[in-house]
Amino acid sequence: MRLARLAALLCCLLPSPFYCVSVNAAQKTNETPRAPMPTQILDAKKVFIGNAGGEESRLFSGGPDRAYNQFYAAMKSWGRYELVATPADADLLFEIQVTFPYAVPPAPRFWVLIRDPKTHAALWAFVEWAEPAGRQSNRDKNFDAALNRIVSSLQELVAAPAASGAPQ
Repeated sequence: MRLARLAALLCCLLPSPFYCVSVNAAQKTNETPRAPMPTQILDAKKVFIGNAGGEESRLFSGGPDRAYNQFYAAMKSWGRYELVATPADADLLFEIQVTFPYAVPPAPRFWVLIRDPKTHAALWAFVEWAEPAGRQSNRDKNFDAALNRIVSSLQELVAAPAASGAPQ
């Protein structure tokens, strides 16, 4: 009886060679290599920001153009790109849209699409949701936070190839 308990205890406490092999194999799995980024995003100097529309909502202050106005101001403040007045003058097109998909409680979805102005091909997209909140002031803070996450994601995207030493 004692011998059986001792054997069971040792089996539980001592690592099995099969377990060690399986853990080591799992740790050696290859990561998927980073896909190339469209060179237009890295090479662009001038961008046009288009307002792809927003739904009117009384849940947030600022009206349907609030996201466009804030995104435009954040991009201007960042200074990475020169903002131009017409798509014809741009190296990239940024489209921002805010929708309120059917959700309970309702929360805005921010969508920023980067397009090539020559081909109109979609090059990259960002999607963020604002967290729902009960009070107007908290909803507005969450709106701002979601929009800031979009801008931060764009900044990280542009900085990533330089930081990794990847060819541009």
